[in-house]
This record gives sequence, structure tokens and C-alpha cells, in this order.
Amino acid sequence: MSELNIPLTFSDAAAQRVGALIAEEENPNLKLRVYITGGGCSGFQYGFTFDESVNDGDTTIVNSGVTLVVDPMSLQYLVGGQVDYTEGLEGSRFFVNNPNATTTCGCGASFSV
Repeated sequence: MSELNIPLTFSDAAAQRVGALIAEEENPNLKLRVYITGGGCSGFQYGFTFDESVNDGDTTIVNSGVTLVVDPMSLQYLVGGQVDYTEGLEGSRFFVNNPNATTTCGCGASFSV
């Protein structure tokens, strides 16, 4: 586990929403894990899940007492990005503002580099 000063940010909006979800689950050990997998219409897609553990090599980013966890393979695609949260007419969702993405699909869930 490392807490490096890396160019990946965890927005206040995302941290607040994660904090609220953790409170609903009544499990203070939960952390938000963001990861990249192959798939989607553009080649790679983002995934979000709650996880209690931090694995060797994972990077952690803390905002407002809430922890974001990223594995080393995913981190290479996320450097310079921001994990954020939005609520709007299309619903609410976590998303990644990723400057490394050369193309993204219409919904923003997949990308290519």
C-alpha cells in the first residue's frame, strides 16, 4: 500500500457520496476501489466497487476521511485523472475525468488510449 503524491484526484463530491454510502452500510472499513478492465465499446472500461482490503502495491488517496484505492495496473491509465461524482437528469454516478483517454463512448463508461 502506498500513499504517494500522485497526479490522481478524488473529488470532494465523490468523497462525500462515498462517505454517505459507507454510513448507510454501517461498515467504516469500506473503501471505494476504482479499476480498469478490458471491454466496453472503446476498449477499456471503468469499474467501481467497495472493498474492505488494500492489497500490496495498491495506491490509496484519502479525502475527508474516505479512502479511494487503485491497483497498480489501473493506476497507469488513471494518472492525471479525477474520480468524481455527479447527480443530474440522467441519474447519479461515479465517473473518471481522464486526460489519457483519446476516445470515450457516449456514456463515458469506456475509453481508449
